Amino acid sequence: MALWSGLTDRGRRRAAAKAPEGGLKRYLETPAPGSSTPVDELPLLAVDVETTGLDPRRDRVLAIGFVPVDGRRIVLGGAGSAVVRSEYDDDDGVGQSATVHGLTDDLVAGGVPVAEALDLLFDALTGRVLLAHYSRIETGFLGAMCRRAFGVRPPLVAVDTLELQRRVTATRIDMGFPSDISVEDLRLWGARERYGLPRYRAHDALVDAMACAELYLAQVSELEARGPRTLRDLRTA
Repeated sequence: MALWSGLTDRGRRRAAAKAPEGGLKRYLETPAPGSSTPVDELPLLAVDVETTGLDPRRDRVLAIGFVPVDGRRIVLGGAGSAVVRSEYDDDDGVGQSATVHGLTDDLVAGGVPVAEALDLLFDALTGRVLLAHYSRIETGFLGAMCRRAFGVRPPLVAVDTLELQRRVTATRIDMGFPSDISVEDLRLWGARERYGLPRYRAHDALVDAMACAELYLAQVSELEARGPRTLRDLRTA
């Protein structure tokens, strides 16, 4: 884990030197929480992105939503979201993805510029660890978005509630519960259902970020007896 932290620190410094003034640079110049940070003191930012598809190489971000989590408390006052307007000549619009998230070309055309959306997000993420369900979507798209806008791909450390749900599942099996877990049970709404958490309207970036934050608190509470106790435990779950 020390190697992971060191590589991240060096990567942040290199990226900060190349980043323009703004939220991304401030995020990169601010130390991230250390791997020994206790869970009860860990500052996180639950993040969700809505996109035109699943491939960061050819698809793009349409909306970003985020909600801070301080230890075991969701901070609604710090929540935010943005619809992201395309600024690229090769953009083909939202296409069939509108049937999933409801973001039409007209709505997206009225969104904020890419740089403004990234400033908003990275200002909120400064000093925090990204929290997401199946976090490679968020880290992949945000990394590609930054590289295209600023020529910098920032290192993004993430806590993944999907991976935590795998750990919850393994713990239940170890305790003698049936191993009847499906792929749907690991999805955000399936995992929430197992905790009796309410079902919100899906595929709204801010709502999904809130749903992820609530799931995280439920998972940490269930896993408390056997860990995790620090960020290191969450990252290796």
